[in-house]
This record gives sequence, structure tokens and C-alpha cells, in this order.
Amino acid sequence: MQSRPFGKTGWTVSEIGFGCWGMGGGWGPRDDAQAKEALRRALDLGVDFFDTAWIYGEGRSETLLGEALRGAAKPYRVATKVPAKTMDWPAHPGLDIRKAFPADWIIECTEESLKRLGMERLDLQQMHIWTDAWVDAAEWREAAARLKRQGKIKGFGVSINDHEPDSALKLVATGEIDSVQVIYNIFDQHPERRLFPLAQEHGVAVIARVPFDEGSLSGKFTPETRFPKNDWRSGYFRGERLAETCDRVEKLKSFLDKDTPSLSALALKFALSHPAVSTVIPGMRRPEHVEQNCAVSAMPLLSPDKRAALKQHAWGRNFYQGAWD
Repeated sequence: MQSRPFGKTGWTVSEIGFGCWGMGGGWGPRDDAQAKEALRRALDLGVDFFDTAWIYGEGRSETLLGEALRGAAKPYRVATKVPAKTMDWPAHPGLDIRKAFPADWIIECTEESLKRLGMERLDLQQMHIWTDAWVDAAEWREAAARLKRQGKIKGFGVSINDHEPDSALKLVATGEIDSVQVIYNIFDQHPERRLFPLAQEHGVAVIARVPFDEGSLSGKFTPETRFPKNDWRSGYFRGERLAETCDRVEKLKSFLDKDTPSLSALALKFALSHPAVSTVIPGMRRPEHVEQNCAVSAMPLLSPDKRAALKQHAWGRNFYQGAWD
């Protein structure tokens, strides 16, 4: 497993991290024992960055992560996220931060997350939504400073709204945060334009999420795939969305070769081939998925020519809109 610097924090983290949304629920049948087995297998294979959130099963993901990592012999880092007190999703410029993220709410949520995780300190706390309308607000600064003084967190960052990487440019330019988490994959390459260069300039770590476009870029779906009612992707890929997505994924198979033998490897290597990315966090609920994804770290990065050719496959759309209707 290769490691990378995590912005200006002085940390290094595994370039393949672990996204913990799936184990919290909402992705079809849940298997807690299997999820914990996957987490432990990831730690065995060198994964040392785990990203969770309260909203992933209303704390269930945090609890499972804490149980799986308790007593681990290897070092690891844990990141979680504070939901808006108003439960708004996503953030919009008119949302009042005094209502959405008062300082006491950020601190209270952090303390509750630590209890569920069974830990005394978080490596990284993140606001789960963000708008640059809040960049001058005192609330997030006060909360981050207090939590760091109290030894409850080491770093502080934000998770950027779905498909809105430019909504945090002012924040990154302040240099006052440690990380940003953003959607970045073959279809959504927008972060490369402005966010990534700015993050590199200010030493802000980039956590790349959704590398598989909620599963489509793994190559495992067909137009006939049907999702269980308790799998939110039945809305994400509703109507003609799935067929169009599968058609676009099929065209990516021409990029596969001995160095990049699968679509999932291509998707992960695409994200990792940008130097701004500190870690990419695929969701993994099965040990075999962990093994497949971790193996990608030993594969060569994509060549500049291959990356340039993949730019033609960028696809501007937002399937999250209406996914939960």
C-alpha cells in the first residue's frame, strides 16, 4: 500500500482509504459482521484512513467502525462528519450557519461521535455540507479551535456539496482548513479546474470520494440491474439513467490493459493519478472488495496520454437531484 502526504498536517495516509457509508445502511441488506470483517481486512492490507459520518445510519457506521478497529495493532486515522443541525442537504448560500452549524452543535456532535467510536480524539472532523457564504463566519472557526485546544480533534475540514467543487474555493484560499472531501471520478472531473490547484497551493489535503460513481464505474451494472427498495441507488439510477450510464461505462473498456486490468482499477487509478489527491475512499462492504481495491495501489499510475484521453469521457450531470424523491 502506497502512502501520500495529507496536506500540511504532516501526516501520511494510505492512498486507498475506506469509505464507510455503505455499512451504515441504505445500500440494500446490511451485514454488520461482514462489514467489520472488511474493515479489519483493510487494516491488514495497509489501509489506515477511514471516513465515516453520523448520517451514515444515524451513527451506526461510526459504531461499527469503532468496534472493528478497537484493539488494532496497526496505527490508523479516523475522519467523521457533523450534519447540519437543520438537516439541510445540500448547503445553499441562503442557509444561516448560526442555525445549521452553531459552534456548540459542532462540539456536541464531535463528543457524541467520539463516544460511538470509543475514541478520545478524532484525527479529522468535517462539516458534512458547505457553502462559501460561510467563509467569514465565526462559528466553524470557534468550534475547530476549541476542539483542537481540548485535544478532541487533530484536524478540521469540510465535505463539499455533490458536484459543486467550486463552492469551497474561498474557504480553501484562506488556508485555515486541513482538508476538503469532494466527488472526483472519470465522469466528474470538474475539481481539476480550480479546486485542486488551489488546494495544492494552500496545502489542503484532498479526499476523493465516489470514485466508482456509486458503483457504475466498477463495471458490475447492466441496464437490467435492479436495486432493492432499501437501496437508495434505485433513485439515483432511476428511469433511463442506468442504461445511459452503462453505455458510457462500456466505452471505457477500451482503456483496459495489463497495467489496468479492470474498470474498478481504471476508476481508482484515474483518481490517484492527480497529484492533489491525498487519498481516495471507495465504499467497501465485503473483504473481497477490499482486496481488489487495495491491489490497485501496486499498479502503475495512468500515463499522461491515458489521462488526457479520459478527459473525453467527462459527463456533466447530477443524479443526486431527485434520487430520494
